Amino acid sequence: MAGEGGGGAGGGGGAPLRVMVNGMPGKMATAVAEAVVSRGLTLVPLGLTGDQVAEESVSVSGVDVRLVRPVDREVTLAAIAAEHPSTVVVDYTHPSAVNANVAAYAAAGLSFVVGTTGGDEAAMRAAVAAADGSAYALIAPNMAKQIVALQAGLEAAAAAFPGAYAGYTLSVTESHQSHKADTSGTAKAIVGALGALGAPLDVADIVKVRSPDEQVATMGVPADALSGHAFHTYRLVSGDGSVRFELQHNVVGRAVYAEGTVDAVVFLAARRQAADPVRVYNMIDVLRAGEMS
Repeated sequence: MAGEGGGGAGGGGGAPLRVMVNGMPGKMATAVAEAVVSRGLTLVPLGLTGDQVAEESVSVSGVDVRLVRPVDREVTLAAIAAEHPSTVVVDYTHPSAVNANVAAYAAAGLSFVVGTTGGDEAAMRAAVAAADGSAYALIAPNMAKQIVALQAGLEAAAAAFPGAYAGYTLSVTESHQSHKADTSGTAKAIVGALGALGAPLDVADIVKVRSPDEQVATMGVPADALSGHAFHTYRLVSGDGSVRFELQHNVVGRAVYAEGTVDAVVFLAARRQAADPVRVYNMIDVLRAGEMS
């Protein structure tokens, strides 16, 4: 295909690793596409987008990417898989679209990294299992390696010390850009670990802050980061109120997620090239493998 940008490392047999990024012109997908090019990989000049998007194409770091509507999804993916079956797809689309996209990736035999939150992970895993063995997947609610490490540490603590916070009350507040439709997947994962430590919270009770005024006033989000941030606060209070713990992880911008996503792409491509019997991974697997730049 003409117009591809960024040759580089990561493909089998010395060929550059090809990456298709879906969800542009969305800001997260665009940031990942920029990171793909900056890391020396090949950005496929095609990307899935929604019917509501007005643009026909976007330019990313000198690469012109034609945007493909859902009606042309299957035929486009089939053509990519036929010509370059080792292509890795990245999905930063929308919760309402991600499961249909994943089913199409798996049916085409393409491996994929899902950063979109709010989809049905069980259905995604089933789609991979139903494929012919050529599709590999990495599904994660958060691509930032430091936050992934925090999550893994809390899960390890829960396994080692179950019920350590029994009797404590947990409250969680998360703030993201106003157009984020779903509750933070990272918040859900950490709530799960804290629940295993003895302080359960129904994910429906996670407080989502999407009002810019409230984000600035109560969450401390810088005004220039309202369009791209992820602020989380977790509070644990003992039954009698005499002990209080507070944990925060606040991110401004998208660079840490974009770089982590490319790490995930390279990791997944290596697993497929090695014909690893495990076919579905998460970011903790990448962290444990020590394959994050």
